[in-house]
Amino acid sequence: MPDPIRVRDLELRFGERTYVMGIVNVTPDSFSGDGLLAGSGYIEAAVAQARRMVAEGADIIDVGGESTRPGHEAVSVADELDREVAVVGAIREALPSLPISIDTSKEPVAAAALEAGADIVNDVAGVTADAALAPVAAAHDAPYIVMHSRARPAYEDVVAGTITDLRGALSRAEAQGCRPQSLIVDPGIGFGKTAEQNLAILGGLAAFAALGRAVLLGASRKSTIGKVLDLPADERLEGTLATSALGIAAGVDILRVHDVAANVRTARMSDAIIRGGWTEGQT
Repeated sequence: MPDPIRVRDLELRFGERTYVMGIVNVTPDSFSGDGLLAGSGYIEAAVAQARRMVAEGADIIDVGGESTRPGHEAVSVADELDREVAVVGAIREALPSLPISIDTSKEPVAAAALEAGADIVNDVAGVTADAALAPVAAAHDAPYIVMHSRARPAYEDVVAGTITDLRGALSRAEAQGCRPQSLIVDPGIGFGKTAEQNLAILGGLAAFAALGRAVLLGASRKSTIGKVLDLPADERLEGTLATSALGIAAGVDILRVHDVAANVRTARMSDAIIRGGWTEGQT
């Protein structure tokens, strides 16, 4: 069982319940259609969204300023700093005890966001040659989420290959100063994998326990769900909830999602069945 991680007023006690991370996209081109930068007043909109997600049961808010969808437009360091740091600071001021994650692959953005009040580094490039955020996380003693990706979807066995890649990234992060108990892994649904390979990862999530780290699942509204169900991003809730429930059954610890309320309810019901501990009269 991974060691607990303390983040502000929240102690993440993995194995006892599932934690829900709400996504705040400060982008104009999010694949899920929920980017906040397309209109004016995006900082206020981000704070309002964070407040709503917390009211719906989110444990953590993940702030991102660059879309990672296929074919997305690259964002400069300066632009991403402008987008994310002000939003992180505003959410921190509005919600002082809320754990905030910064979703980036850029070292200056991660460092500035941590200084502005973020607590967790979520590194989309965590296993790639561009991975550079482990020393930043280590310097701030921040939990570090290592997400899997490959340039091409070439695997003999996608589950075994992903685990091998993540194991190497975890070793590198420890060598760069991250405490082992602060590391979290994300198998990277939709990153360097075909739809069939994503389904294989989802079906093999239990194998990731071998890494001895908490596992984050980010399948919310992903294109694989759209392909299986033949549905656009804004109609993929039921498919997402299926991945959440089955992920929890396989041992997933954190769900990174767009639709917080529905996923919180799914997590609570799944936890009651899978993890136990619920008694009548408990709220």
